[in-house]
Amino acid sequence: MASLTLPIAAPSARPAMPALLGDQPLRGIVLVVVSTIFLSSSDATAKYLTGQLSGIEVAWLRYTGFLAVMLVAALVRAQMKRGASPFRSARPGLQVVRGVALVGSALLFLAGLRSLPVAEITAIAFVSPIFVTALSIPVLGEKVGARRWAAAFVGLLGVLIIVRPGTSAFQTAALLPIVSALFWAGALVVTRKINGYDAPQTTMTWSAVVGFLILSAIVPFVWETPNLNQVAIGAAIGFISTAGHWIVTIAYRHAPASTLVPFSYSQIIWAGLLGFLFFGTVPDAVMGLGVLVICGSGLYTAHRERMRRVPAPTGVLPAGGVR
Repeated sequence: MASLTLPIAAPSARPAMPALLGDQPLRGIVLVVVSTIFLSSSDATAKYLTGQLSGIEVAWLRYTGFLAVMLVAALVRAQMKRGASPFRSARPGLQVVRGVALVGSALLFLAGLRSLPVAEITAIAFVSPIFVTALSIPVLGEKVGARRWAAAFVGLLGVLIIVRPGTSAFQTAALLPIVSALFWAGALVVTRKINGYDAPQTTMTWSAVVGFLILSAIVPFVWETPNLNQVAIGAAIGFISTAGHWIVTIAYRHAPASTLVPFSYSQIIWAGLLGFLFFGTVPDAVMGLGVLVICGSGLYTAHRERMRRVPAPTGVLPAGGVR
């Protein structure tokens, strides 16, 4: 799932997280590209598994792996006695809201994967910055200028080119990643409000716990006992996607978002390659045009963020990415 990231500014009156570990753009770029490989691999594997199990069950297996990783990390942290417990949050209510938004995004994305090529759903998911722009006004009180709005609408145009509403190529399943991106944008905006209060590991731990509990409550209604191979694949999805999240978080501590965002679009390339290798899907020229428009919109948005000199984040969240 798409890994485009947006700057998350810490509240000015609160203790900020550590800034960049150092201006090491090359290291940050390499890490971002590596993270997109992990995230694309997770998506392709999830698409394979959704052909055998329901999206809810696949999401539950993924969150089980996610939770296992975070529990091990918490145990290691406790053994090393490094700071407060990751389960202790200064904003528990917002953490729950964020976790719910992430689960909603994951379920919709996985539902779309059953019908759509990996590259197409990945490209559509990059519409998240448009929703972030809109939600930032009422939730964060930000002022959005005409240029950023223009870039947002251009990105929306790119999505419409890919989805092709009103034509025979249109699939209603294409609406699922769009709504998924809306939930993801909501999680992004909440992350901005949390940043400066909770450490990134705390936020990820809460997301794992909240998501696992929600999915555990609903998965019995669609449960189909998986075989050992399916369990292993589901766990692998969780481990791979969590690794992708963690790598991109580290990347954004080495270089500012405006430097790294352009390289996050490489995920669309990996998604297209994996889709071709494992599912035989080949993106057409119309989709290619839509991808170029979306990428252009995102790159311009990153440029505007650089112009605004927004502080680089320490805890970032892929805007369309792994759920």
